Amino acid sequence: MPIEPSLISSLTWFAHIARHRSFTKAASEMGVTRAALSQHLKALEQQLQVRLLNRTTRNMSLTDEGQRLLDIMHPSLTSIEQVVNELNDSHIEPSGLIRISSSRTAARLLIEPHIGEFLSRYPKIRLELMMDDGFTNIVADGLDAGIRLGVSLDEHMVAVPITPPLTTAIVGSPQYLKKNGIPQSPKDLEMHNCLAYRFTSSSTLDHWALTAPGSDSHTVVFEPKGNAVFNDDNSMLQAAIQGVGLVKHIDLWVQEPIKDGRLTRVLTPWCKPFPGFYLYVPSREQMPKKIRVLMDFLIEKRELFTP
Repeated sequence: MPIEPSLISSLTWFAHIARHRSFTKAASEMGVTRAALSQHLKALEQQLQVRLLNRTTRNMSLTDEGQRLLDIMHPSLTSIEQVVNELNDSHIEPSGLIRISSSRTAARLLIEPHIGEFLSRYPKIRLELMMDDGFTNIVADGLDAGIRLGVSLDEHMVAVPITPPLTTAIVGSPQYLKKNGIPQSPKDLEMHNCLAYRFTSSSTLDHWALTAPGSDSHTVVFEPKGNAVFNDDNSMLQAAIQGVGLVKHIDLWVQEPIKDGRLTRVLTPWCKPFPGFYLYVPSREQMPKKIRVLMDFLIEKRELFTP
């Protein structure tokens, strides 16, 4: 038979009285009057049809029934109080585990450079980072958040941009381009050693989609057929820097070696902007504070990529 809600309230009052063995101390802790506590206890005993406390003007003791009830209730009430306190604390200081799925590129660009700062700012948060090139259903997999390119997200997903729009960058070393020439159109790529990237999630090669400049704007899809295939961004980038061939990546990934002259962009007019990386979450409703501060932190770091 279900317990009446009013009985649960009265049982809580009883537990506080019994723990202190004093109406006065219990009333002070609960912020109520002694008379109110006495009324709650009297009503509970009448409802249960059993005496729980023996009380005189000077002393108070538990009856056998009262002691039995308290012994059963005490562990449960302690656990409930602990959870409630933790929930209250979460509104004061973010805490708990964040399980986040990210592509390897996004993790290395957006998470790894700032993980120390984030965890120092929020010492009660723990991060579990799972890198996967494929799109992850965070709800089905029991995750808190994910980071992926905007073009891969479902339109109904709750997501916020954490980078500006990106562009594709086709790059090669100055030495490679001096030896093999600079391609002027996608057709010229057939004469170059174009290094490929293979997705670990699907085992498919990453094709190069290039959009014609001007009003035409037709798309050319090119399959790289060079002498090396990679499933790691860093390895592919190092091969390009060493002059092995041309590679395609997002502009954020290659901006440093371009700035210092190790790589040079080609076919820039054919590389059009597309939505950048987004942080996506299951819902905006009752968003845990730990997720809110992660979102705010990544939006804050977005400014680092703004020209």
